[in-house]
Amino acid sequence: MPGATNLKDNNTLENIVKKQASEGRLYAAICAAPAVALGSWGLLKGLKATCYPAFMEQLSSSATTVESRVQQDGTAITSRGPGTAMEYSVALVEQLFGKERADEVAGPLLMLSKHDGQFIVTELNKLQWTSSSVPKILVPIADGSEEMEAVMIIDVLRRAKAEVVVASVGNKLEIVASRKVKLVADMLLDEAAKHSYDLIVLPGGLGGAQAFADSETLVNLLKKQSESDRYYGAICASPALVLEPHGLLKGKKATAFPAMCNKLSDPSEAESRVVVDGKLITSRGPGTSIEFALAIVEKFLGHEKALEIAKAMLVV
Repeated sequence: MPGATNLKDNNTLENIVKKQASEGRLYAAICAAPAVALGSWGLLKGLKATCYPAFMEQLSSSATTVESRVQQDGTAITSRGPGTAMEYSVALVEQLFGKERADEVAGPLLMLSKHDGQFIVTELNKLQWTSSSVPKILVPIADGSEEMEAVMIIDVLRRAKAEVVVASVGNKLEIVASRKVKLVADMLLDEAAKHSYDLIVLPGGLGGAQAFADSETLVNLLKKQSESDRYYGAICASPALVLEPHGLLKGKKATAFPAMCNKLSDPSEAESRVVVDGKLITSRGPGTSIEFALAIVEKFLGHEKALEIAKAMLVV
């Protein structure tokens, strides 16, 4: 919100979706949009549907409500919120391309297999992370960065009210991520490098990770972070392609994207979804990125804060 209301109030969009439904083609919505948009347009009448919990009462006036994470009834597909978005997207792939393609897409995403009220973190050399009153966190991005990882890390940490600085490793603020999604940084890395951070955390993506590894400015920032006994982390390709080659995993346990784990000098925790080793945190890929970000929230702000955000996002 108010995104769902803006969708509802757009007459062009309403006509497109009504035409889609009348022609028996797929239409779908997630979070507030099933209740606010589809329901108000009369497109869920007589159908089972779900939405974000706070909008279930509103949805009940226009559909038969169910608490499924993803619900399909005829050509209408609905889902609950941020924590169900990957399942929802894979369900759409299955409807459009078939189960085999959906399984091909889902496998490399490393999606959480069950939602039982826990997100599991492997922790070694346990210590309490400290920061100033508000943790200040640097998230670099570059052309080829994995957009899901970058956005989920930024989103979750900002929900926790951390001060997140997004810095472009390049000569312009806008970058083109791994699947052609455009992201806009807050500032260029050269400007961000003038400041200090409680945590520097790298998203993955092959192109982005290689750009990070090739950035003398970023590598020097990471080395200074480690030498200053401050926190740093990486996910997906970045532990293997950035931290490992520059000696930033020496004596540490870490994980990475499965295809990259053979590059880790110590792959003993390679199967773990999130690994915290002292002041280092690493994770596996898109489907572990929310858990990764929640683990960071927990280290800085405590378990209750992390659980509060996880519940609001419908991760647990």
